[in-house]
Amino acid sequence: MHSRFGRAEGPSDTAIASVSVFALCCGLWLLRDAAETHAPPQPSAVQAHSGRVDLVADRPAALPPSPPDRVRIPAIDVDAPLTGLGLTGTGSLDVPPPERKNLAGWYEAGTTPGERGTAIVAGHVDNADGPAVFYSLGALRKGSTVEVDRLDGRTAVFTVHAVETYDARDFPDEQVYGAAERPELRIITCGGGRSRGTGYRGNVVVYAHLTGSRSH
Repeated sequence: MHSRFGRAEGPSDTAIASVSVFALCCGLWLLRDAAETHAPPQPSAVQAHSGRVDLVADRPAALPPSPPDRVRIPAIDVDAPLTGLGLTGTGSLDVPPPERKNLAGWYEAGTTPGERGTAIVAGHVDNADGPAVFYSLGALRKGSTVEVDRLDGRTAVFTVHAVETYDARDFPDEQVYGAAERPELRIITCGGGRSRGTGYRGNVVVYAHLTGSRSH
């Protein structure tokens, strides 16, 4: 990322450029094999935001801050540990080590999942050896469940309300990273078109909101 990553307490705290997650987008495996059949699934238009209905939902009480340590997305068989991500020396968001293909990361200086605001989770779509943790993220549908285990013994349960793909040149920074009044979650990986020269040209973003919690 070329810009600072805020805690999502308000619009002034959010200054993230779309290139921020491009380090997730090497696509080395796909570029090496050059096989369209290997391309990860992409969300259809019906999974995009549908306006006001996205905002009408039960609002369970926000959870207190607590670091997460695992993310599960049953619909696409994701069950992965989470590592904290900081900023690089240039102010960009760091990414999980690409060789650990089943590892996702969360921005640990920002909102924790389940807390009021916008929490961010990111992971690779593939690495040089094949599919990685969020390879199937684009196959998620509205209503899918995302579970995040936290170190306080609580599991934050989120429901997906939109899945979208953006070209890096048109990435809606404020919509993805901006402040939220309820506990929300964004899960980001690479997607969209790709080229042999640059790899993926955009990102898949999952939007979800807290719908419950339980002990684990």
